[in-house]
Amino acid sequence: MADPIARQLDSIQSMLTRGQRNLRMERHSLILWGLAGAGLFMASDLLFTAEQIPDTNARAVAWLLLLAAVLGGTGFADWHLTRRVKAARDETWSFIHRQVVKLLWLLMAVGTLFTFATFFYGGAYMLCTVWLVLIGLALYVHGLFSEEVLEWAGGIVIAIGVAGLVARLPFETMKWIAAAVFGIGLPLLSLLLDHGRARPFALRLGQAAGWTVVVLAVPLVAHRLAAASLPPEVPVTPLADYRPGTTPAGEVILRLPAGQPVPVKVAVSGDLFRPMPDAVLPLTLDRPVDVLLRDGAPTGDLRLPGEPWQLARETRWISIPWIRARLDPTAGPVVESALVVDFHGHPRN
Repeated sequence: MADPIARQLDSIQSMLTRGQRNLRMERHSLILWGLAGAGLFMASDLLFTAEQIPDTNARAVAWLLLLAAVLGGTGFADWHLTRRVKAARDETWSFIHRQVVKLLWLLMAVGTLFTFATFFYGGAYMLCTVWLVLIGLALYVHGLFSEEVLEWAGGIVIAIGVAGLVARLPFETMKWIAAAVFGIGLPLLSLLLDHGRARPFALRLGQAAGWTVVVLAVPLVAHRLAAASLPPEVPVTPLADYRPGTTPAGEVILRLPAGQPVPVKVAVSGDLFRPMPDAVLPLTLDRPVDVLLRDGAPTGDLRLPGEPWQLARETRWISIPWIRARLDPTAGPVVESALVVDFHGHPRN
Protein backbone atom coordinates (compact mmCIF):
# COMPACT_ATOMS: atom_id res chain seq x y z
CA MET A 1 0.00 0.00 0.00
CA ALA A 2 2.88 2.31 0.74
CA ASP A 3 4.32 2.23 -2.78
CA PRO A 4 1.09 3.25 -4.63
CA ILE A 5 0.47 6.03 -2.14
CA ALA A 6 4.04 7.27 -2.50
CA ARG A 7 3.74 7.22 -6.30
CA GLN A 8 0.50 9.18 -6.12
CA LEU A 9 2.09 11.76 -3.85
CA ASP A 10 5.05 12.06 -6.24
CA SER A 11 2.66 12.53 -9.16
CA ILE A 12 0.76 15.24 -7.30
CA GLN A 13 4.01 17.00 -6.39
CA SER A 14 5.19 16.75 -10.01
CA MET A 15 1.94 18.30 -11.26
CA LEU A 16 2.22 21.12 -8.73
CA THR A 17 5.78 21.78 -9.81
CA ARG A 18 4.79 21.91 -13.47
CA GLY A 19 1.93 24.22 -12.59
CA GLN A 20 4.25 26.62 -10.77
CA ARG A 21 6.93 26.50 -13.47
CA ASN A 22 4.69 26.50 -16.50
CA LEU A 23 7.13 28.19 -18.88
CA ARG A 24 9.71 26.54 -21.06
CA MET A 25 12.95 28.17 -22.09
CA GLU A 26 13.76 27.02 -25.59
CA ARG A 27 17.33 26.03 -26.32
CA HIS A 28 17.44 28.09 -29.50
CA SER A 29 16.61 31.23 -27.48
CA LEU A 30 19.75 30.94 -25.37
CA ILE A 31 21.88 30.17 -28.42
CA LEU A 32 20.51 33.09 -30.45
CA TRP A 33 20.86 35.70 -27.71
CA GLY A 34 24.26 34.33 -26.70
CA LEU A 35 25.75 34.52 -30.18
CA ALA A 36 24.24 37.97 -30.80
CA GLY A 37 25.66 39.41 -27.56
CA ALA A 38 29.09 37.84 -28.01
CA GLY A 39 29.27 39.07 -31.59
CA LEU A 40 28.54 42.64 -30.55
CA PHE A 41 31.17 42.60 -27.83
CA MET A 42 33.86 41.09 -30.05
CA ALA A 43 33.05 43.47 -32.93
CA SER A 44 33.22 46.59 -30.74
CA ASP A 45 36.89 47.14 -31.65
CA LEU A 46 36.27 46.66 -35.37
CA LEU A 47 33.01 48.45 -36.15
CA PHE A 48 32.27 52.17 -35.85
CA THR A 49 35.47 53.05 -34.00
CA ALA A 50 36.65 56.58 -33.31
CA GLU A 51 39.14 56.26 -36.18
CA GLN A 52 36.38 55.22 -38.60
CA ILE A 53 33.79 57.76 -37.39
CA PRO A 54 35.50 60.67 -35.59
CA ASP A 55 32.24 62.52 -34.91
CA THR A 56 30.80 61.36 -31.57
CA ASN A 57 27.18 62.03 -32.52
CA ALA A 58 27.44 60.07 -35.75
CA ARG A 59 29.24 57.22 -33.98
CA ALA A 60 26.57 57.08 -31.27
CA VAL A 61 23.77 56.94 -33.85
CA ALA A 62 25.62 54.24 -35.78
CA TRP A 63 25.91 52.07 -32.68
CA LEU A 64 22.27 52.72 -31.78
CA LEU A 65 21.16 51.52 -35.20
CA LEU A 66 23.48 48.52 -35.06
CA LEU A 67 22.24 47.45 -31.62
CA ALA A 68 18.63 47.96 -32.63
CA ALA A 69 19.14 45.91 -35.80
CA VAL A 70 21.02 43.03 -34.16
CA LEU A 71 18.93 42.77 -30.99
CA GLY A 72 15.68 43.44 -32.82
CA GLY A 73 16.52 40.82 -35.42
CA THR A 74 17.50 38.35 -32.71
CA GLY A 75 14.25 38.99 -30.84
CA PHE A 76 12.19 38.48 -34.00
CA ALA A 77 14.05 35.28 -34.90
CA ASP A 78 13.60 33.98 -31.35
CA TRP A 79 9.87 34.76 -31.39
CA HIS A 80 9.41 33.15 -34.82
CA LEU A 81 11.27 29.94 -33.92
CA THR A 82 9.53 29.69 -30.54
CA ARG A 83 6.16 30.02 -32.23
CA ARG A 84 7.02 27.21 -34.65
CA VAL A 85 8.22 24.95 -31.83
CA LYS A 86 5.10 25.60 -29.78
CA ALA A 87 2.89 24.91 -32.78
CA ALA A 88 4.68 21.61 -33.33
CA ARG A 89 4.01 20.68 -29.70
CA ASP A 90 0.44 21.96 -29.93
CA GLU A 91 1.08 24.53 -27.18
CA THR A 92 -0.20 28.06 -26.77
CA TRP A 93 1.49 31.20 -25.47
CA SER A 94 0.58 31.58 -21.81
CA PHE A 95 -0.07 35.00 -20.32
CA ILE A 96 3.01 34.74 -18.09
CA HIS A 97 5.22 33.75 -21.02
CA ARG A 98 4.15 36.81 -22.98
CA GLN A 99 4.93 39.07 -20.05
CA VAL A 100 8.36 37.51 -19.51
CA VAL A 101 9.19 37.99 -23.21
CA LYS A 102 8.12 41.65 -22.94
CA LEU A 103 10.44 42.02 -19.93
CA LEU A 104 13.33 40.59 -21.93
CA TRP A 105 12.74 43.07 -24.73
CA LEU A 106 12.49 45.90 -22.20
CA LEU A 107 15.84 44.95 -20.63
CA MET A 108 17.50 44.83 -24.04
CA ALA A 109 16.06 48.27 -24.83
CA VAL A 110 17.43 49.63 -21.53
CA GLY A 111 20.88 48.27 -22.35
CA THR A 112 20.73 49.78 -25.83
CA LEU A 113 19.76 53.21 -24.52
CA PHE A 114 22.45 53.06 -21.83
CA THR A 115 25.06 52.26 -24.47
CA PHE A 116 23.83 55.18 -26.56
CA ALA A 117 23.93 57.52 -23.55
CA THR A 118 27.56 56.70 -22.69
CA PHE A 119 28.69 58.50 -25.84
CA PHE A 120 27.38 61.76 -24.35
CA TYR A 121 27.48 61.32 -20.55
CA GLY A 122 30.40 58.93 -20.03
CA GLY A 123 30.40 55.74 -17.99
CA ALA A 124 31.44 53.43 -20.85
CA TYR A 125 33.62 51.45 -18.40
CA MET A 126 30.35 50.15 -16.89
CA LEU A 127 28.96 48.84 -20.18
CA CYS A 128 29.96 45.22 -19.59
CA THR A 129 28.61 45.26 -16.05
CA VAL A 130 25.29 46.76 -17.16
CA TRP A 131 24.79 44.20 -19.93
CA LEU A 132 25.74 41.32 -17.63
CA VAL A 133 23.30 42.51 -14.97
CA LEU A 134 20.53 42.92 -17.54
CA ILE A 135 20.95 39.46 -19.06
CA GLY A 136 21.29 38.03 -15.55
CA LEU A 137 17.99 39.62 -14.56
CA ALA A 138 16.34 38.22 -17.70
CA LEU A 139 17.56 34.71 -16.90
CA TYR A 140 16.60 34.94 -13.23
CA VAL A 141 13.06 36.19 -13.90
CA HIS A 142 12.50 33.56 -16.57
CA GLY A 143 13.82 30.92 -14.21
CA LEU A 144 11.26 31.88 -11.56
CA PHE A 145 8.56 30.47 -13.86
CA SER A 146 10.47 27.82 -15.79
CA GLU A 147 13.87 26.23 -15.17
CA GLU A 148 15.49 26.33 -11.76
CA VAL A 149 18.92 26.23 -13.38
CA LEU A 150 18.14 29.58 -15.01
CA GLU A 151 17.73 31.15 -11.56
CA TRP A 152 21.17 29.93 -10.56
CA ALA A 153 22.77 31.10 -13.79
CA GLY A 154 21.03 34.48 -13.65
CA GLY A 155 22.22 35.14 -10.12
CA ILE A 156 25.77 34.10 -11.03
CA VAL A 157 25.84 36.40 -14.07
CA ILE A 158 24.66 39.34 -11.96
CA ALA A 159 27.33 38.56 -9.35
CA ILE A 160 30.04 38.36 -12.05
CA GLY A 161 29.09 41.75 -13.44
CA VAL A 162 28.97 43.48 -10.05
CA ALA A 163 32.18 41.80 -8.85
CA GLY A 164 34.06 42.95 -11.95
CA LEU A 165 32.98 46.54 -11.31
CA VAL A 166 33.86 46.38 -7.61
CA ALA A 167 37.26 44.84 -8.38
CA ARG A 168 37.86 47.60 -10.98
CA LEU A 169 38.85 45.08 -13.64
CA PRO A 170 40.14 46.62 -16.87
CA PHE A 171 37.55 47.17 -19.54
CA GLU A 172 39.29 44.74 -21.91
CA THR A 173 39.12 41.98 -19.29
CA MET A 174 35.43 42.67 -18.62
CA LYS A 175 34.74 42.62 -22.35
CA TRP A 176 36.29 39.18 -22.68
CA ILE A 177 34.26 37.94 -19.71
CA ALA A 178 31.02 39.41 -21.06
CA ALA A 179 31.65 37.88 -24.49
CA ALA A 180 32.27 34.48 -22.86
CA VAL A 181 29.11 34.71 -20.74
CA PHE A 182 27.07 35.38 -23.87
CA GLY A 183 28.91 33.30 -26.45
CA ILE A 184 29.85 30.30 -24.29
CA GLY A 185 27.71 30.53 -21.17
CA LEU A 186 24.27 30.85 -22.77
CA PRO A 187 24.73 28.05 -25.36
CA LEU A 188 26.20 25.86 -22.61
CA LEU A 189 23.24 26.73 -20.40
CA SER A 190 20.92 25.44 -23.13
CA LEU A 191 22.43 21.98 -22.59
CA LEU A 192 21.60 22.11 -18.87
CA LEU A 193 17.89 22.68 -19.38
CA ASP A 194 15.85 19.79 -17.97
CA HIS A 195 12.25 20.95 -18.54
CA GLY A 196 11.75 22.18 -14.99
CA ARG A 197 12.49 18.92 -13.21
CA ALA A 198 13.32 19.19 -9.52
CA ARG A 199 16.97 18.35 -8.88
CA PRO A 200 18.93 17.85 -5.65
CA PHE A 201 20.71 20.89 -4.28
CA ALA A 202 24.11 19.21 -4.66
CA LEU A 203 23.50 18.64 -8.38
CA ARG A 204 22.42 22.25 -8.93
CA LEU A 205 25.46 23.46 -7.02
CA GLY A 206 27.75 21.31 -9.14
CA GLN A 207 26.15 22.56 -12.34
CA ALA A 208 26.46 26.16 -11.21
CA ALA A 209 30.10 25.75 -10.16
CA GLY A 210 31.09 24.03 -13.41
CA TRP A 211 29.26 26.61 -15.52
CA THR A 212 30.94 29.46 -13.63
CA VAL A 213 34.39 27.94 -14.06
CA VAL A 214 33.90 27.62 -17.81
CA VAL A 215 32.60 31.15 -18.41
CA LEU A 216 35.37 32.68 -16.29
CA ALA A 217 38.36 30.44 -17.01
CA VAL A 218 38.07 30.54 -20.80
CA PRO A 219 38.03 34.36 -21.20
CA LEU A 220 40.67 34.96 -18.54
CA VAL A 221 43.06 32.43 -20.09
CA ALA A 222 42.37 33.69 -23.62
CA HIS A 223 42.86 37.29 -22.51
CA ARG A 224 46.10 36.33 -20.79
CA LEU A 225 47.40 34.66 -23.94
CA ALA A 226 46.36 37.60 -26.10
CA ALA A 227 48.22 40.00 -23.81
CA ALA A 228 51.27 37.76 -23.51
CA SER A 229 52.99 39.16 -26.61
CA LEU A 230 55.25 41.61 -24.85
CA PRO A 231 57.13 44.30 -26.75
CA PRO A 232 60.58 43.18 -27.90
CA GLU A 233 63.60 43.85 -25.78
CA VAL A 234 65.20 46.30 -28.16
CA PRO A 235 67.60 49.00 -27.02
CA VAL A 236 65.96 52.04 -25.48
CA THR A 237 66.28 55.20 -27.58
CA PRO A 238 66.46 58.50 -25.66
CA LEU A 239 64.18 61.23 -26.92
CA ALA A 240 67.20 63.42 -27.71
CA ASP A 241 68.51 60.78 -30.15
CA TYR A 242 65.17 60.08 -31.83
CA ARG A 243 64.44 61.68 -35.15
CA PRO A 244 61.08 60.91 -36.80
CA GLY A 245 61.47 59.52 -40.28
CA THR A 246 65.10 58.49 -39.83
CA THR A 247 64.54 55.43 -37.64
CA PRO A 248 64.08 52.01 -39.30
CA ALA A 249 60.59 50.62 -39.75
CA GLY A 250 59.46 48.37 -36.94
CA GLU A 251 59.27 48.71 -33.19
CA VAL A 252 61.25 51.25 -31.19
CA ILE A 253 61.27 51.89 -27.45
CA LEU A 254 61.44 55.63 -26.88
CA ARG A 255 62.30 57.00 -23.43
CA LEU A 256 60.76 60.32 -22.44
CA PRO A 257 62.86 61.93 -19.71
CA ALA A 258 61.58 63.45 -16.48
CA GLY A 259 60.85 67.11 -16.97
CA GLN A 260 59.74 66.61 -20.57
CA PRO A 261 56.86 68.96 -21.43
CA VAL A 262 53.76 67.13 -22.69
CA PRO A 263 51.24 69.68 -23.98
CA VAL A 264 47.67 68.45 -23.89
CA LYS A 265 45.64 70.05 -26.68
CA VAL A 266 41.99 70.65 -25.79
CA ALA A 267 39.41 71.37 -28.48
CA VAL A 268 36.91 73.79 -26.92
CA SER A 269 33.52 73.97 -28.60
CA GLY A 270 29.86 74.52 -27.75
CA ASP A 271 27.68 77.62 -27.50
CA LEU A 272 29.05 79.16 -24.28
CA PHE A 273 32.74 79.73 -24.97
CA ARG A 274 34.47 80.84 -28.13
CA PRO A 275 35.86 77.88 -30.08
CA MET A 276 39.54 77.38 -29.29
CA PRO A 277 40.99 74.55 -31.37
CA ASP A 278 44.50 75.31 -30.13
CA ALA A 279 43.88 75.50 -26.38
CA VAL A 280 46.77 73.77 -24.58
CA LEU A 281 47.12 72.41 -21.05
CA PRO A 282 50.84 72.45 -20.28
CA LEU A 283 51.89 69.30 -18.38
CA THR A 284 55.36 68.06 -17.45
CA LEU A 285 56.50 64.51 -16.80
CA ASP A 286 57.55 63.93 -13.21
CA ARG A 287 59.39 60.68 -14.02
CA PRO A 288 60.77 59.02 -17.17
CA VAL A 289 58.41 56.89 -19.27
CA ASP A 290 59.17 54.33 -21.99
CA VAL A 291 56.82 54.43 -24.99
CA LEU A 292 56.62 51.74 -27.67
CA LEU A 293 56.52 52.99 -31.25
CA ARG A 294 55.64 50.87 -34.26
CA ASP A 295 56.61 52.40 -37.58
CA GLY A 296 56.86 55.75 -35.84
CA ALA A 297 53.39 55.69 -34.22
CA PRO A 298 52.70 54.98 -30.51
CA THR A 299 51.07 51.57 -29.93
CA GLY A 300 49.65 52.41 -26.49
CA ASP A 301 52.18 50.29 -24.59
CA LEU A 302 53.99 52.20 -21.85
CA ARG A 303 56.13 51.42 -18.85
CA LEU A 304 58.18 53.07 -16.18
CA PRO A 305 61.86 52.10 -16.42
CA GLY A 306 62.37 48.77 -14.69
CA GLU A 307 58.62 48.04 -14.43
CA PRO A 308 56.30 45.84 -16.54
CA TRP A 309 54.63 47.08 -19.68
CA GLN A 310 51.10 48.37 -19.45
CA LEU A 311 48.46 48.82 -22.12
CA ALA A 312 46.80 52.22 -22.10
CA ARG A 313 43.35 50.96 -23.10
CA GLU A 314 43.27 48.42 -20.26
CA THR A 315 43.58 50.95 -17.46
CA ARG A 316 41.70 53.99 -16.27
CA TRP A 317 44.53 56.39 -15.58
CA ILE A 318 42.66 59.67 -15.91
CA SER A 319 39.84 60.90 -13.70
CA ILE A 320 38.30 64.30 -12.99
CA PRO A 321 36.88 64.01 -9.45
CA TRP A 322 35.42 67.50 -9.29
CA ILE A 323 34.87 70.75 -11.20
CA ARG A 324 33.51 74.03 -9.87
CA ALA A 325 33.22 77.70 -10.77
CA ARG A 326 33.86 80.74 -8.56
CA LEU A 327 34.08 84.49 -8.92
CA ASP A 328 37.52 85.87 -8.07
CA PRO A 329 37.51 89.55 -6.93
CA THR A 330 40.47 90.38 -9.16
CA ALA A 331 40.52 87.76 -11.91
CA GLY A 332 36.78 87.53 -12.43
CA PRO A 333 35.03 84.20 -13.15
CA VAL A 334 37.28 81.19 -12.72
CA VAL A 335 36.60 77.50 -13.36
CA GLU A 336 38.64 75.12 -11.23
CA SER A 337 38.97 71.38 -11.57
CA ALA A 338 41.09 68.45 -10.46
CA LEU A 339 42.89 66.15 -12.91
CA VAL A 340 44.22 62.87 -11.53
CA VAL A 341 46.55 60.80 -13.72
CA ASP A 342 47.58 57.58 -11.97
CA PHE A 343 49.90 55.43 -14.08
CA HIS A 344 49.90 52.42 -11.78
CA GLY A 345 47.40 50.14 -13.46
CA HIS A 346 47.39 46.49 -14.48
CA PRO A 347 50.73 45.15 -15.80
CA ARG A 348 50.83 43.07 -18.95
CA ASN A 349 53.19 40.41 -17.56
